[in-house]
Amino acid sequence: MKVGAVVITMGNRPAELRALLDSVAKQDGDTVEVVVVGNGSPVPDVPDGVRTVELPENLGIPGGRNVGIEAFGPGGTQVDVLLFLDDDGLLARNDTAELCRQAFAADPDLGIISFRIADPDTGETQRRHVPRLRASDPMRSSRVTTFLGGANAVRTKVFAQVGGLPDEFFYAHEETDLAWRALDAGWMIDYRSDMVLYHPTTAPSRHAVYHRMVARNRVWLARRNLPAVLAPVYLGVWMLLTLLRRPSRAALKAWFGGFKEGWTTPCGPRRPMRWRTVWRLARLGRPPVI
Repeated sequence: MKVGAVVITMGNRPAELRALLDSVAKQDGDTVEVVVVGNGSPVPDVPDGVRTVELPENLGIPGGRNVGIEAFGPGGTQVDVLLFLDDDGLLARNDTAELCRQAFAADPDLGIISFRIADPDTGETQRRHVPRLRASDPMRSSRVTTFLGGANAVRTKVFAQVGGLPDEFFYAHEETDLAWRALDAGWMIDYRSDMVLYHPTTAPSRHAVYHRMVARNRVWLARRNLPAVLAPVYLGVWMLLTLLRRPSRAALKAWFGGFKEGWTTPCGPRRPMRWRTVWRLARLGRPPVI
């Protein structure tokens, strides 16, 4: 089973990027071929054998990763599995790629694996990095309904069947969009606590566009993927949760601006999931209303 890896970078973390690439090079088993995508910036110096693609403009996270997928042939078909890793992350163990090979080989229905993200200094995993509602025990592996964008492995047959990440999203919720489409096509997603990416603890709100993008893309996610009757329920629940978190006035203004934008701008093709997929999501512990 051939494994490749896609890393996108803005070119501003050369030391962290080199450390990540070194951790990929140390993986057990066959060599993991790596493509580094400079997302609107030059790629820093990388080790010999690492391929690079430099984009003239920043295409956003999903757009940059889609370019990385295509670097492995249409839909990534030159390899069986692709790892997607943040450029400031670090694979904690040398057997992660081999564990991925074993997991995909053992379960033909497994389409995506979400790694556990841990702080390199404390070893702690933030609750938001466990992709399920019952997230109090990050050491428990389980089936899940979404995955973490910068620490995962995807069987390339998933891309061949349902397509890549949604370019339009630019940042936020692109993983859930792909996850819902994959689940609707019959694939499963696992969270594996033994596959670890070290990553410094950060808050997603550090990005200036966070609140607007989160709100806009939440609406797009519903418009693209949910049965019509569920979309207002899903978005109503998330509006209530946002208000209960009591964001600042500026953040709330940005959020409502993004929410409006989500309804007034094109979101890409609409392919509502089947009701049996809704039931599958519910049985997995996260019905698509939250």
